[in-house]
Amino acid sequence: MGGRILFFVVRNLVVGFSKLVWRVSMDGLEHLPKTGAYVLSPVHRSNIDSLVVTALSRRRLRAMGKHTLWKRRLPGAFLTALGGFPVERGSADREALRKCVDAVRGGEPLLVFPEGTRQSGPKLQPLFEGAAYVASRTGVPIVPVGIGGSEAAMPKGSKLIRPVKVHLEVGPPIRVEGSESGGRAPRRAVHEATQKLADELQRLFDIAQKKAEAGS
Repeated sequence: MGGRILFFVVRNLVVGFSKLVWRVSMDGLEHLPKTGAYVLSPVHRSNIDSLVVTALSRRRLRAMGKHTLWKRRLPGAFLTALGGFPVERGSADREALRKCVDAVRGGEPLLVFPEGTRQSGPKLQPLFEGAAYVASRTGVPIVPVGIGGSEAAMPKGSKLIRPVKVHLEVGPPIRVEGSESGGRAPRRAVHEATQKLADELQRLFDIAQKKAEAGS
């Protein structure tokens, strides 16, 4: 019970700050499953991305982070309250993916940035197949999200934030063919789902950027 209360307190603080500073707006919320797990897959242009996406749902999002972020008690408690779990830097990809699969099987949504690290510019970078892999192992859908304005709010390498408009555009869920039973789908299906995710993310990113610019 205490953990749930802490999550709502921290989440409300983060969402309130995001809406105040970045005037976060959202479209496509009807595409988010109200129950059950799913893999939330946004574009990644800024450190604030993991904060602003918490505004999409009152449900907790699980997300992996570098284990060094948990070295200090207060930041670690903050990340854990929001749903984060540590992964050792340099650990095998399969170990990180196993933890992601376990998190999804716990019934909560999982946040995965399919571009991997933060990128720059209006064009989507080649995606890793981790989101589709987790979806194929668990039978859950992938929900793509375009984030517009976050790079201007806090670009890669910056330690300061700017009060610019940020918009989130949620797209229809994507299923990995053959994964509905929860068994691992063929590699071909994972690859095709990743390509479909890339196409949809670019479309949503373009829309989100335009809406963010219009609201600035």
